[in-house]
Amino acid sequence: MPAVVAASAAASGTAGGTTRPLLALGGIFLAAMMAGLNNRVGTLALADVRGALGFGLDDASWLGTAYAAGELVAMPFASWFAITLTLRRFHLGLLLASVAVALLLPWVRDLHLLLALRAQQGLACGAMIPLLMSAALRFLPAPVRLHGLALYAMTATFAPNVAMWLAAQWTDALHDWRLVYWQIVPLAAIAGALVARGLPREPIQAGRFPRGNWLGLACGATGLALLAVGLDQGVRLDWFRSPLVTCALAAGAGCTALYLLTEWYHPEPFMELRLLARRNLGLGFAVFVCLLVVMLSGSALPSGFLARTWGYRALQGMPIGLIVGLPQMVLGSLVALLLYRRWVDARWVFACGLALLALSCLLAARLTPDWMWRQFAWVQVLQALGQPMTVVPLLFLATSVVRPQEGPYVSGIINALRVFGTLLGGAGLGQFLAVRERFHTSLLLDHVGRLGGALGDAPLPAGLGGMVARQAFVLATADAYRVLGWFALALIPVVLRLQYIPAPTVAAPR
Repeated sequence: MPAVVAASAAASGTAGGTTRPLLALGGIFLAAMMAGLNNRVGTLALADVRGALGFGLDDASWLGTAYAAGELVAMPFASWFAITLTLRRFHLGLLLASVAVALLLPWVRDLHLLLALRAQQGLACGAMIPLLMSAALRFLPAPVRLHGLALYAMTATFAPNVAMWLAAQWTDALHDWRLVYWQIVPLAAIAGALVARGLPREPIQAGRFPRGNWLGLACGATGLALLAVGLDQGVRLDWFRSPLVTCALAAGAGCTALYLLTEWYHPEPFMELRLLARRNLGLGFAVFVCLLVVMLSGSALPSGFLARTWGYRALQGMPIGLIVGLPQMVLGSLVALLLYRRWVDARWVFACGLALLALSCLLAARLTPDWMWRQFAWVQVLQALGQPMTVVPLLFLATSVVRPQEGPYVSGIINALRVFGTLLGGAGLGQFLAVRERFHTSLLLDHVGRLGGALGDAPLPAGLGGMVARQAFVLATADAYRVLGWFALALIPVVLRLQYIPAPTVAAPR
């Protein structure tokens, strides 16, 4: 972060510009990080929130679903409203709404009201993240624009991993679960001050409202919310055996398809889908969704394994998150500096990052029931190196084929895909683990049956069922690591098919 600020300030000074846009960009960055932490910390501390409020496991699971639905709904439309209402007014309104809800949440005991408030907070926080990419493309000149994209990449690499440490501080160190929701208040205050100082007051473009695709907005918001519900609750409710999940996925797919159809033919859409015809956008965004699935190997898999096998809480498991998260404060900017070298091909940097992620997964596939967080250390180091080497080059390759006026459309598309890819990856990974765990349980029980027949009347060891279940989960987790590792390797030839983009020209200071 210091390297980014220094480089940005230098570029601003040489161009004879002002530092106020950089203050605004800093505030928008803090707000985007706050939004990412708000989502992940709330998920990690769900057990403590559930216990404090007296909700059952099934009821409390809807808190994460409500937030994810609000977040996904906000992503495609945020940039359009920021242009129409002005970035300053829209962003400050989002901050105010998220803080107001955060202050109320710990005092609410009615589940339905709590779900509504959490969905509203997801809507407000989800709209902040696309604005970071739009602001980076708008405020930063070419010599430092990659550093702005590195800041955006931190919302996918830094926030999800550091969230475990924050959750541990609020629930296990300070023993106050209310801080899970109140943590965003100081960050929002700082972000609001920077945005208010950095952005000028501009008039609302009221003439854009009659030209908006309001039918598409209604269909898109409904469809995306239903898809989020179906994907997030699918594993728990056993997918198509549940009428709720079946209806949510079917209706969500239909409404979303109708929304995309209206966007394609509307003269002023919220997302310009025709941009996906460009190879680095269409193919690159498809790779991005796959990459989000692979990156679950650095957060969801190790934390889930340690929690299930050893009963780790966030306090015990936070080292595996910090190993990945803390280096991102420097590595993203270093990767950006590397991409400015004329002899560097961003596609090969991307491929090397995927190779590191694949190596990390294949090493983790050797895990045993005795693995604790220390055994994951080198695996997580490879994740820390590989994640910025994939996300930053992808953003560079995609945004380099976009004109400045097209930036808001691209921001909406990539952020909607980001949330959707995370939901899809989480659902797919959860289902894969469940299926493979049942498979290994059947095999192990078959071996136990044959062993019991060989022993005759001799009693089997006590607690054998627990040992079988534990070993089946370990084997299922190893299978998941193995599949993700080979999946990452399979993406390398696809990445090399992206269009080559030369390094940006860095103007010499006068």
